[in-house]
Amino acid sequence: MKGNINVQTENIFPVIKKFLYSDQEIFLREIVSNAIDATQKLKTLSSMGKVEGDLGDLTVDVVVDKKTLTIKDRGIGMTAEEVEKYITQIAFSGAEEFLAKYKDKGENLIGHFGLGFYSAFMVSDKVEIITKSFSGAPAVHWVCDGSPEYTMEECDRTDRGTDIILHISDESKEFLDEHRIVELLKKYCRFMPVAIRCGEESDWVDSETEKDKDGNPKRVEVKKPRIINNTEPAWTKRPADLTDDDYKKFYHELYPMNFEDPLFQIHLNVDYPFNLTGILYFPKVRKTIDPNRNKIQLYCNQVFVTDSVEGVVPDYLMLLHGVLDSPDIPLNVSRSYLQSDQQVKKISQHISKKVADKLEQMFKDDRKDFENKWDDIQIFIQYGMLTDEKFCERAMKFALLKNTEGQFFSLKDYREKIAPLQTDKDKNVIYLYATDATEQHAYIAKAKEKGYDVLVMDSPLNSHFLNLLEQKIDKARFVRVDADVVEKLIAHEDSIPSKMSKEDQDKLKPIIEAELDTKKYTVMMESLESSDQPMTITQNEFMRRYKEMSETSGGMSFYGDLPESYNLVVNVNHPLIEQILNDSDTDHQKQLVHQLTDLALLSNGLLKGEALTNFIQRSVDIIK
Repeated sequence: MKGNINVQTENIFPVIKKFLYSDQEIFLREIVSNAIDATQKLKTLSSMGKVEGDLGDLTVDVVVDKKTLTIKDRGIGMTAEEVEKYITQIAFSGAEEFLAKYKDKGENLIGHFGLGFYSAFMVSDKVEIITKSFSGAPAVHWVCDGSPEYTMEECDRTDRGTDIILHISDESKEFLDEHRIVELLKKYCRFMPVAIRCGEESDWVDSETEKDKDGNPKRVEVKKPRIINNTEPAWTKRPADLTDDDYKKFYHELYPMNFEDPLFQIHLNVDYPFNLTGILYFPKVRKTIDPNRNKIQLYCNQVFVTDSVEGVVPDYLMLLHGVLDSPDIPLNVSRSYLQSDQQVKKISQHISKKVADKLEQMFKDDRKDFENKWDDIQIFIQYGMLTDEKFCERAMKFALLKNTEGQFFSLKDYREKIAPLQTDKDKNVIYLYATDATEQHAYIAKAKEKGYDVLVMDSPLNSHFLNLLEQKIDKARFVRVDADVVEKLIAHEDSIPSKMSKEDQDKLKPIIEAELDTKKYTVMMESLESSDQPMTITQNEFMRRYKEMSETSGGMSFYGDLPESYNLVVNVNHPLIEQILNDSDTDHQKQLVHQLTDLALLSNGLLKGEALTNFIQRSVDIIK
């Protein structure tokens, strides 16, 4: 028989080829998914006793030929009436109006039209269907050349199932390359629930007849059918049936180029009020944040949908790896859909809650193990606290602070530890911290001499995170240990008397400024202990922190444009400073100022290049 495909616009095939061009490769997912569905339906009917006899081999075959690509299944098949119903009776209500509205928005049209099978025409000049129903009805051969006309007639197929034969167009010859097809099958179909076979692959085995020179069996190459997919991925199993090794093995199956084991995982399994399964892995993340590497993969009933899961997963969890599978998220989704759908929002909230539950449970059950993992998971927790208010409330209980001694404290415990000695005259508890314990060692040592405790805060998110903690913790201020001289880090009522008059200080200041770049360094005269350093470099906490925040946010603020600025604190009670003031030899005076300023710069890692070379030579000359 001949007929016309029942569509309300006759230009549907040019539309498919033109507007879906960027999504061309998904035709393979659509056709293979149909084959898997047909096979799954057969299994269901068999379990209900509606299919007689043994089902036999149900593997779906993908066959690449010189001009055709064929997808074969041994599923339920179709009768002529079913082909007419499911293939030719397509009701595209308002198709042209829809195209006019969406063609410039990059939407996936297949998802809107429900095309499925018709995605084959994106890459084909002609498509054939050869199918026979499990019911025993005559087999059917359907052919369409990309126009609304088709032919359908009985054929002599004897085996149950369906073959979809795609006559690939000249523009789409890449899909006649078996390596390309295998690549796409592994992308979209590697966890589908029915085995998929495509071509052959090599395996190396011990020969039963050939020996090497040492008498051992020779390793010989044999060809075996290439099975694309793992039909029972870990997320489809019960957590009780999986070991830690099983989870790690699956992680490396997902990300074969990642050779590090994950820290731990969360197995999701929800069936109400939505369906969601999956496994989320916490990888090791120290300094480098790269959410584009090893992204979370979204599946729908084991069919790959996307790895752009913005909207499904909260922003801070984009750093996680793993798999989510939900039949409540359609195969063809757009970003706007994920951002607006209420069911997706519920899924996102549930994932965030489960992550908080897991972290709090780890903190309570095995505090030592949680501390051991802290350096790797702190960035997740800090990012979550910064971007998700509900998560932040939970995390205030299990977020940790680590000091320079390598000791860990909860926020509550640490405040209790430092409050007696580190409370300033305004009743603020001052949290001292270092971002690099090696570079800031001299400042840390001075603070410890005072009995102060110093935290290590070396996360890329520090500046933003410290601001958050200052908002969340009552009367708390975070001050980097090199933000001022140690006597000024925590302001107390008592002060050290100055041995140098105000007039002498005003006289000394320009002498020191003459040896400095005053656009970068501001000279400050301070009354400190005579045993303290004669000169010290500090950097204002407020300015430095906001400049760092601006830089981590893309530099889009006033503070990001400001040049680096430092304070050179001159200890007016130090004997060497008094010596500079009283030195009548101008050259020697300049040399002494230069040497002391360079020592201060050197201790802060700011003396480099030619200035460092000159300092070394000057030091050698002084020693001679």
